[in-house]
Amino acid sequence: MSQMLALVIIVGILFIGDVVAVRTKAWIPSVFVCAVLFLLGFWTFFPPEIVSLAGIPPAVATMMIYLLITNMGTLLSIQQLKAQWKTIVISISGILGIVVALFGIGSLIFDIQTVLVAIPPLVGGIVSALIMSEGAAEAGLISLSVFAIVIYVMQGFAGYPLTSIVLKKEGKTLLEKYRKGELREVEKKANILEETNEEELKLFKKLPKKYNTHYFKFFRLSFVAFLAYIVSVVVDPVVTISPYVLCLLFGIIATSIGFLERQVLEKANGFGLAMMALMLFIFDGLKNATPSMMMEILYPLVGCIVLGVIGMYIFSFIIGKVLKVSKEMAFAVSLTALYGFPADYIITKEVIDSLTEDEEERQVLTDRMLPPMLVGGFISVTIVSVILAGFFVGFL
Repeated sequence: MSQMLALVIIVGILFIGDVVAVRTKAWIPSVFVCAVLFLLGFWTFFPPEIVSLAGIPPAVATMMIYLLITNMGTLLSIQQLKAQWKTIVISISGILGIVVALFGIGSLIFDIQTVLVAIPPLVGGIVSALIMSEGAAEAGLISLSVFAIVIYVMQGFAGYPLTSIVLKKEGKTLLEKYRKGELREVEKKANILEETNEEELKLFKKLPKKYNTHYFKFFRLSFVAFLAYIVSVVVDPVVTISPYVLCLLFGIIATSIGFLERQVLEKANGFGLAMMALMLFIFDGLKNATPSMMMEILYPLVGCIVLGVIGMYIFSFIIGKVLKVSKEMAFAVSLTALYGFPADYIITKEVIDSLTEDEEERQVLTDRMLPPMLVGGFISVTIVSVILAGFFVGFL
């Protein structure tokens, strides 16, 4: 297969995912469609290295992850982050629900080692999955080593459609309130604050606009990501902090002090290409999920995901009631543990776009729904899951 043919095929799959999402008004998210098509492709005629062959090796994807996560930090102001304390509590409660469900009921159905291996990837990303996979392999548990990777790859199949469903319900409720005038005053204040932040680069007030080129935007964004990486390396002997967590934090700080503008990657016309590279890197992980492997671990795979989602819903529902957050939003925030960024961003934007074509209404929904989804994904996937993996791997 030539490089250009590989590129056409994999980008074509991303396009098909978009078409299905638009036609179904996000009831079937694009990431779900793409994951199915990539899985079928790897099971039939795709060469395993099709993504790298198309010109997107892991090194490129890693670079894009740093830029995208730092850019994501520019979406959240410090004020918004403080305002999301309820989101953090709900996200942690959802993870606690998974742990309780799997240790309580799961340990009666599956052996304790399966439960230990399942939990960190189920509430997190590739880092926690790799930690558990390597730990299981070192303990001689080869099938569980594969299980850790596959549960990470497959858990989104439950998370994508469920998230789309509950977010659509939440979005319709918010739109109804907004159209009645109940949210109008709050959202106007938020928009004024955001416009001020968008228009002002405090540290570059005297810089003529003609010098704020795309490359200067990329330079500042990459510099902030570099600082996050350096700090993670320096503090590693004392405490291990994911550089991705620091990228998010540094992006927030850099925007607050006026070093980065909001949504800087979009303004540098690089967001679409970066997102494409990252999505292809994620789907590339499906090459390891062979049909025989899937059949071997199908029962514990489905069982752990179902139990985890049930536990997540119960705990998020209870905490949502206590914190006066709708059950739909609370459950959606908890579900971000099943996929994290960028799927949380993509699904939320797809749902918003499907609910209304009015830009002002879309902004209202974005203000209300996107920040908690982004924060929830980072709390669970990037932070808590790695901590759990480091703790559970010692028991294998």
